[in-house]
Amino acid sequence: MQELDSLNTIKQTAGKILSVDFGDVRTGLAVSDLSRLIASGIGYISPGGLEKTADAVAHAAAENKAGAIIVGLPVNMDGSRGSRAQRCEKFAVLLKELSGLPVATFDERMTTMTASRYLNETGTHGKKRKQVIDTLSAQIILQNCLDRLKYMN
Repeated sequence: MQELDSLNTIKQTAGKILSVDFGDVRTGLAVSDLSRLIASGIGYISPGGLEKTADAVAHAAAENKAGAIIVGLPVNMDGSRGSRAQRCEKFAVLLKELSGLPVATFDERMTTMTASRYLNETGTHGKKRKQVIDTLSAQIILQNCLDRLKYMN
C-alpha cells in the first residue's frame, strides 16, 4: 500500500491544488489558483463507490491541471481517527495511485459546521443547500490548507 504525501511535498510541487471533501453520496471539489492564494469551489460529483469516485476525482484533477491533491480528513474533536477517517485515508491512497499526483490529507474539523453557518447566514436552504454544502466544504478545506502552506518553511 502506498503512503500519502506530506504537506511539505505538496508545498514543493508546482501548479494548482485540487481539494476533495469525500462523501458517500456527494464529493465536493475545489481548486486553487496558480499562485495558491485563493480556493474556488468547482462543484461536486456523485459517481458512487470508492473506486468510481477516486477515478472521477483523478479526471477532475487532470482537467483542472492540478499538480497536487488534498483530501479532507474527518478527525474527531479529540484528535482520534474513526472509521470515517480511515475510509478517507483509503480513498486518498487509491486517488494517489489513479492520479499519479502527490496526495495528502488535511484535517477538516469544523469545515462542515463553518459551511453550514455560512449557508444559514446567506439564507441558503433546501435543495440548493444540499447542492452547495459539499463544494463549500471542499473550498474551506483548501483555503485552510493554502493558508497553512503560506507559513510553512
